[in-house]
Amino acid sequence: ELWVFASGGMRAAASRRALRQCTRQLSSLATVTEKGAATAVNLKADGLADLPITLPIHKRGETAMEPRPGATMIEVIVDGNPVQIESGSSILQACESVGINVPRFCFHERLSVAGNCRMCLVEIEKSPKPVASCAYPTMPGMKIFTNSSMVKKAREGVMEFMLANHPLDCPICDQGGECDLQDQAMMFGSDRSRYYEDKRATPDKNLGPLVKTVMTRCIHCTRCVRFSQEVAGVNMLGCVGRGNAMEIGTYVEAALNSEMSGNVVDLCPVGALTNKPNAFAARSWEYRSTPSVDVLDGCGPSIKVDTAKGEVMRVQPRLNEAINEEWISDKTRYAVDGLKRQRLDVPLLKKDGKLVPVSWREALSAAAEKIGAAAPSELGVIAGPLADLEALVCAKDLFNKLGSTATSSTAAAGSADLRAGYTMGSTIAGIEEADAVLLVGTNLRVEAPLVNARVRKMVRHFGLKVGVVGPAADLTFEYDHIGDSAAALSQLKAGEGFGAVLGAAKRPIVLLGAGAVARPDGAAVASAAKKVAKAAGCLAEGWNGYGVLQSAGGAAGALDVGFVPGPTAGPLSALKLVYLLGADEVPFEELQPGAFVVYQGHHGDAGAQAADLVLPGAAYTEKSGTYVNTEGRVQRTARALDPPGNARDDWQILVALSQLLGKPLPYDTVGGVRERMAAIAPNLADALGVRVEAASPELAALTLEHSDASEPLSAAPLASSITNFYMTDPVSRASETMAKCYQAFGGRV
Repeated sequence: ELWVFASGGMRAAASRRALRQCTRQLSSLATVTEKGAATAVNLKADGLADLPITLPIHKRGETAMEPRPGATMIEVIVDGNPVQIESGSSILQACESVGINVPRFCFHERLSVAGNCRMCLVEIEKSPKPVASCAYPTMPGMKIFTNSSMVKKAREGVMEFMLANHPLDCPICDQGGECDLQDQAMMFGSDRSRYYEDKRATPDKNLGPLVKTVMTRCIHCTRCVRFSQEVAGVNMLGCVGRGNAMEIGTYVEAALNSEMSGNVVDLCPVGALTNKPNAFAARSWEYRSTPSVDVLDGCGPSIKVDTAKGEVMRVQPRLNEAINEEWISDKTRYAVDGLKRQRLDVPLLKKDGKLVPVSWREALSAAAEKIGAAAPSELGVIAGPLADLEALVCAKDLFNKLGSTATSSTAAAGSADLRAGYTMGSTIAGIEEADAVLLVGTNLRVEAPLVNARVRKMVRHFGLKVGVVGPAADLTFEYDHIGDSAAALSQLKAGEGFGAVLGAAKRPIVLLGAGAVARPDGAAVASAAKKVAKAAGCLAEGWNGYGVLQSAGGAAGALDVGFVPGPTAGPLSALKLVYLLGADEVPFEELQPGAFVVYQGHHGDAGAQAADLVLPGAAYTEKSGTYVNTEGRVQRTARALDPPGNARDDWQILVALSQLLGKPLPYDTVGGVRERMAAIAPNLADALGVRVEAASPELAALTLEHSDASEPLSAAPLASSITNFYMTDPVSRASETMAKCYQAFGGRV
């Protein structure tokens, strides 16, 4: 009955989602039989980079495109086709390996097997009744039938039970058009219903400001329950009651207090859990999706930016095994409403104490006049956390031509001398190869939720040992808290306590947080951590376990192009003209009276309010900008829509300003800017390759030897670089949704 209410538009959009699901290829089922033992899994998705793809408990390096070394292979027959598959694989995986789509609701490749929806029923030769293919292991010589009359009748029966209590909400359901139940009702269900009784109704649950619930639509697949318990590590969702009275909820009514709670919206196969801030905004077939990269944290996860009606409506994750798998944080997903609030869309010049709109010519002429009147030592430029590499290179080249070396970034943490000293040497996916991790001065759960999810996965499935020097936060996994201050690192040097664990590890990781490096004694903290890393053997053949975790999208890139103060740069108080490139967290009280402030950015944040001249730029969804994530991976955002009003790309503004100053930059196209980027840092060439430029073993070893500590090690406790997870940049601070989250959960998760 459900498919009758699906419009042609719904069916067209639904078919695209069904096609993506059908193209997933699985070679075996991810199940843990005992601690440290798991079967290999491979997942191949269409339209993505050729990256090593693994399932959550499958370690990197064990490529899932082929059986694991030494694995026992068996042969089964699927619809008459012989299939070689690894012993212990499920029937569902055997079917998918030959391109046969098996319907499912409860099964998900990254979650444990529940086997409770029964939609994946198949027939086995000599079996009196169909079996659930997701939970039934293959055996040698097994003959499997996926399209027999028994299977068709069984699936129709299961679908009829599904629809018995499911409301006919398709025309008013936000999931319409991308609903698994719609797809499978059309593909595998019957064209009629025999149910004439009253349908069950269930009260909706209040899960907070992010996830909207219509629990009458719930089909009890328990994907949300398993995700919250297994991936997010927050045991808040569960099942109450049984049979017809079964409900999914939070036991005691409470909001989902997790930094990754929005992923349950993607996992829900029906319209029970949907995007609350985006409710009823548009239909799925009305969206124009643009593959891009998120820059609101240092990981740079792959995302899809969905636009409609000239606005960014929603952000969803894209599969990328090297970074985010298929998850994103709540800030990445829900802060996008900040892209249409407090936007700068016209140049502003302060006249009689008030900022008034002016033309671009007048604005740039005023900037050129003030810059030309200042001495080189009185000029400075400060970049913010979301500055792209194109803008950074243009700003650095321009101010260097003017004789100023006062270039700095509010987000970059670490020394720019050696690349291995400010990136994550192991890479994000490399965490799956580690057997011991030491976190220094970082709260992974708020600084890098995706890294935290990786660590939790390895702790849960493989017993990864984790030690923490710094704040004792709830990281969703067990760890040894060594101490609050950097002085605790001396214990590890001597091989005491967790130091002995590091010493015995074959592939240890020592990871510094941006907050630890940004302290006045940050160089001393880094030096102490390097000594621990060296003693633990973090450098080995094919392994670099030392790294720094950058917490902003523009941080590592700023260090790549040397956007740091030069030897002749003076303090902020010595500057008469300060050029803010999206920088808002600046100590404005240190500026000398009468200093002229130019703010170039996309939001009316603190920097714009303190400015004498405002130049409107483009946000990350409105330009093609190059960024470097915390592991040193070069990526590029895509232009999903045009900047509002008279706003322009940042590099274009700087090139135009250079021409008015009589110091024209040697490029006037984005291609020319990127050639200059590659000349400064060769690892920035060919960003579309989305590759990691790993440091050589020699440079990595030199990093551990290098120390520029000038301050003694402080006894002050180490702290995270982020005190408010929901408001870390101009976009999230302008977001009404993030403000509601801060009100509901506070700054820390």
